[in-house]
Amino acid sequence: MAKTHHAQARAQQRGLPPFIEELLDRYGEEKHLGGGTVVRFLSKRGRRHMEHDMGRQPVAKLSQWLDAYEVSSTDGAVITVGHRTRRLRCKT
Repeated sequence: MAKTHHAQARAQQRGLPPFIEELLDRYGEEKHLGGGTVVRFLSKRGRRHMEHDMGRQPVAKLSQWLDAYEVSSTDGAVITVGHRTRRLRCKT
């Protein structure tokens, strides 16, 4: 998945390792924000799938990064990444 320069800079500033972005791609839930953007984050369901695949202890070790999210365009380019501090409110 292609990342914009902005997304690369924000990932470095916010301390998100590249494997967290891979976990978001694999286990993340998508919500459409409108305007051609999609947010991907790890829900409870995604975390349970991770625990099933990797085990409970490795997922517990990763817990400091599991509040991550990424915003991408509908063509697949990652626009930005960050840590969730509040519940996501998305248009349905």
